[in-house]
Amino acid sequence: MLIEVFYDVLCPWCYIAKHRLQRVLADFPGRDEAQLRWRSYQLSPNEGRRPGPTAAEAMASWTPPDRLPARLTLIRRLAAELGLAIDLDRARPVNTFDAHRLTHFAADHHRAAALVEALLQAYQAQGRNVADHRVLLELAQEVDLPAQEAGAVLAGDRYADAVTADQRRAAELRVSGVPTLVIDGGRPFSGMQPPEVIRAELDRAAAAHGIR
Repeated sequence: MLIEVFYDVLCPWCYIAKHRLQRVLADFPGRDEAQLRWRSYQLSPNEGRRPGPTAAEAMASWTPPDRLPARLTLIRRLAAELGLAIDLDRARPVNTFDAHRLTHFAADHHRAAALVEALLQAYQAQGRNVADHRVLLELAQEVDLPAQEAGAVLAGDRYADAVTADQRRAAELRVSGVPTLVIDGGRPFSGMQPPEVIRAELDRAAAAHGIR
């Protein structure tokens, strides 16, 4: 059973959805048959590598002023319920293409989930620049990826085609935002659905595979 997770490091909801999905899978009888595949989806492909305004300031540019405080509070509350810290006053959006390339490299070493977690924590909680190759190398080492090879990946353009292919697949599936889940190539649905809805989707897929 293949679970594709379309995500971007810049998205606080992706951090929340990742941990919601982990909790659902922990109690899912077919968890050993479930394969997670992290799919690249750039929310702001035109961002530069140097941090600019904070995520909270960026949100203020497209969120009605009377709704912004409640939205920020909701993000913090949902994160706290999962034991996560999200600080959008520290996070500063940057280009995530190289972070996504590194995630594909990590997948080849069976460390994609660990690197995604490290990236999300670094950006969402610590305000680190996830476009900076030095930061990306530090995170790669934290999750036990081979440092020399990770450096070579970042210095070149390896896995650029994989990122592009993921974004093309998102378009084919009509994925228009993140976090989005796709199970066994079925209809995309929001990763921010309540846990019981995600579990129901997993149960349907498990039944199709004869998993009990």
